[in-house]
Amino acid sequence: MDNSIFEKTDHYINSLFAPEEEVLSGIEQSLLDGNSKMPLGGISANQGKLLQVLAKMCNAKTVLELGTLGGYSTIWLARALPAGGKVITIEYDENNVAIAKANIAKAGLTDKIEIRTGKAIDILQQLKAENKHTFDMVFMDADKPPYTEYFALALSMSRPGTIIVADNVVRNGKVLEENSSDPAVLGVQRFNKALSKNKAVTATILQMVGLKEYDGMAIAVVN
Repeated sequence: MDNSIFEKTDHYINSLFAPEEEVLSGIEQSLLDGNSKMPLGGISANQGKLLQVLAKMCNAKTVLELGTLGGYSTIWLARALPAGGKVITIEYDENNVAIAKANIAKAGLTDKIEIRTGKAIDILQQLKAENKHTFDMVFMDADKPPYTEYFALALSMSRPGTIIVADNVVRNGKVLEENSSDPAVLGVQRFNKALSKNKAVTATILQMVGLKEYDGMAIAVVN
């Protein structure tokens, strides 16, 4: 099959269910203009809409995000929340934080989004130590080697019914490589195996093709 059909179909779905206005469509360019050092991967518009659907399904009021980048997925998530809802998003790169804040302000969502700057593992431990956070939904799209540890910390701040989504867990099929030396592949292999054995959640992985080529999301609900 011609792989272009997947991209064309993604455009078709986006036009029906996830049209981007100027703020969202301009985020990738804002990262380029801001000299972001991070890859411009992120998620597609339809994947953003999927996050919104999942947030609505679990009646999310509080969302935790790992990996803000330019604020693209952050904005999709925040727009799914009711009045008084909050997204706490974690970003390591201070330059990306500045870019994301500008994009979030353009979207009129500054009051709904709190960005915490630093290493995700450190911020997660801080959030847990604060002992006041229970998240209804978690979206993980950060560095892959510590995904297993990120998930465990996120799970400790969840409730029954919390949905936890982890992006980029298929990696163009490279998860099948038994002798991979790629730290990202090794990280998601370890995470996928640990998730499959975790009795605290009910989980699966969805393969995805389209504008973001071939990858997948792990989706878990806390039992």
